Amino acid sequence: MAEESSNSIRVRFVTPERTLFDGDVTTVELPSKSGYLQVLYGHAPLMAELGAGDVTLHGGPDGPETLIRYNVSWGFAEVLPNRVTILANDALKPEEIDVERAKQQLEHGQQLWNEAGESEAAYNEALRIEAEAEAKIASASEKGTK
Repeated sequence: MAEESSNSIRVRFVTPERTLFDGDVTTVELPSKSGYLQVLYGHAPLMAELGAGDVTLHGGPDGPETLIRYNVSWGFAEVLPNRVTILANDALKPEEIDVERAKQQLEHGQQLWNEAGESEAAYNEALRIEAEAEAKIASASEKGTK
């Protein structure tokens, strides 16, 4: 009963390689394919496909001002009124991002865009690669601001 009155959300955030977070927070921000979602205690149940961007956890174990961010490229999130499960293909803390490699990835995506010709699939792949690279670069550049 005490857990319900605290208005906290239990978050389990995993990749195939590791468990990144398993604990209670007050708010979760997710980069869904259709835009960012903010999840609070009592949110309506939903499933969302994650796109490139930052998963941000507010109010973690170190107090209400705690902010934990991970950059993801793709995955899924299950949202229930008091629990969020995040399954990401990969996830990096902003300080773990190799900015030079992300810039090379962006250049590769731009090259694929230029070479796509009439292929819709090639354009979509180029856009996916560019979006991932841009999200990584943005996340790494914000690491000192939050």
